[in-house]
Amino acid sequence: MSLNLKNIHRIDRENMLENLLDFPLQCQMALGIADQIEFNLKRKFNKVIFSGMGGSAIGGDLVRSYLYKELDLPIMVFREYNLPASLDRESLVFICSYSGNTEETLSSYAEAKQKDATIIAISSGGKLKDLCFNNKDIFIQIPSGLPPRCALGYLSLIPLRILERIGIIKERQDEYKELILVLDDLKKNHLNPSVAKQENIAKYLALKIYNKLAILYSPSLYFDVVAARFRAQLNENAKTLAISNLLPEMNHNEIEGYLNLKRLFKHLVVIFLKDDKIHPQVKKRIEITSQIIKEKGISVFEVNAKGVYLLARIFSLIYIADFISFYLAILYNIDPTPVKVISTLKQRLKE
Repeated sequence: MSLNLKNIHRIDRENMLENLLDFPLQCQMALGIADQIEFNLKRKFNKVIFSGMGGSAIGGDLVRSYLYKELDLPIMVFREYNLPASLDRESLVFICSYSGNTEETLSSYAEAKQKDATIIAISSGGKLKDLCFNNKDIFIQIPSGLPPRCALGYLSLIPLRILERIGIIKERQDEYKELILVLDDLKKNHLNPSVAKQENIAKYLALKIYNKLAILYSPSLYFDVVAARFRAQLNENAKTLAISNLLPEMNHNEIEGYLNLKRLFKHLVVIFLKDDKIHPQVKKRIEITSQIIKEKGISVFEVNAKGVYLLARIFSLIYIADFISFYLAILYNIDPTPVKVISTLKQRLKE
């Protein structure tokens, strides 16, 4: 299956490509939306909680990963009907549901209200919008019409900027500027369908993953969100299974799993998500682990982060991974946007 533009347009009937190409602009728009919100929060917070599901939750994961060494408040992300027992009046709770109708997230909203927590809801509308207006909670409306997984810029940068405006974290305008520049460069010069596969890392790796099981490893908690997002995008866009884990943790368990099931090795592809500024011992672990896996006859590839600041480096890997999942969908001759099995499951839950 060819990855030329004609073939892409034939298969990508709901235009996922346009959403991917618009992502740098979405990130700019997200920062603008966050700056326009009016609020007056006087409480002192003891924790930050994100509640969401699927594509609506990954923004909270990104904020958590990005701030884990900076913020002295705990940040927790919950994909559940219930919030933790530690939820209290001093909790700042971001309720994230792109549709505004996600049943698990609406249940969490009710719990947060019951505990009198401070709520900031982010959604394109739905029941969540109505609840927030009725209860006078802060509601941030984002553009509708996207698959939730394509709204990552809104669902991560808006809460990040809000945390700045509240004074919980420091200002980072230079990081935002670099983020947009790095994403624009990737879009125009490295990931675009017009870029040949020899220079296009996303096309190249999609071809390597095709008809294989991808195993994804990220370094350190700064990038665990990247591996999780990559796996989910392969699931939802390319409709294929993938496995993800984190270094150094996998060196203490999963590395032993490469001993047996040798007949599967030819069907595996391992991808290391790399960053030049990680702990030197983690760098060394990646090199050794990669060599051990290669010795098993398994194909191993690397994807390197772009940028100086951490924010751009995280987003650059996510953007590359999103395009890999898109091109893989094209290779499988399947429209990446619809998620028919998820829709069927939701419908059956209502019956």
